[in-house]
Amino acid sequence: MRELAPAKVNLCLLVGPTRHDGRHEVVTVMQAITLFDVIEVADAEADEVICPGVEGPNLAAAALHAFRAVTGWDGPGQRIVIRKRIPVAAGLGGGSSDAAAVLRLAARRSGRGDRRALFELAAALGSDVPGLLEPGRVLARGAGERVEALADPEPFGVLVLPSAARLAAGAVYSEADRLGGLRSAGELESIEPLGAIGVNDLEAAARSLEPSIDAALTAARSAGARSVMVSGSGPTVVGLFGDPAAAARAAAELAAAGVEALAAAPLRAADAGARRGL
Repeated sequence: MRELAPAKVNLCLLVGPTRHDGRHEVVTVMQAITLFDVIEVADAEADEVICPGVEGPNLAAAALHAFRAVTGWDGPGQRIVIRKRIPVAAGLGGGSSDAAAVLRLAARRSGRGDRRALFELAAALGSDVPGLLEPGRVLARGAGERVEALADPEPFGVLVLPSAARLAAGAVYSEADRLGGLRSAGELESIEPLGAIGVNDLEAAARSLEPSIDAALTAARSAGARSVMVSGSGPTVVGLFGDPAAAARAAAELAAAGVEALAAAPLRAADAGARRGL
């Protein structure tokens, strides 16, 4: 059985004060895009997660372990192979989307875990996981656990400029705290998120930690993007275009000039391939 795990871009990311649990209050519009990891799962003697090229703990393994603990599923071991297409530690939610995909797969294979239980599991795993459990366009609040589905947008294009660097989200939030100027809780409650598209309160912190981001921002603007920003905690830079073809042309031109660039489009919530496999 296979499942697609889409990347996301934060079309806006507004950051407020630190909560009692150490996480920051946020308001963000997350858009799943047509850039995917592929998750393959089959029965095995024991649970294992294989992700070639990625070392260390894997959030997908944590997702499967948590699913079993909460639902009591004692079915056969699951061999999960993750074929990465989404850059790692890039602000594109790849690890979170892999974990969300594993929750979807485990629910289908076991017949257990209702929607509410899956969202509670997702929220415990990480701030981006709930917003990627049912991929599309969502508004996320709190520390990402309060998710509201939004209407699919009109078609547009996304230029993605990956980076050779990696940024840990925790380090970027710490740098944002050091720099100061984050929003108050009252401001977060009063702002209209869709009116803040293109605003990322973590961008200054990401640029402070990884100066190469500046060149990518300049490249995206020069390519004609109507809006340019760091995605999430970075270091990936995204540029928004009026249609997917324009983003594809920009990516091709940048690639011809030696700049790594990808083109994508928004993933519609109605696209069953993102949630029910291939």
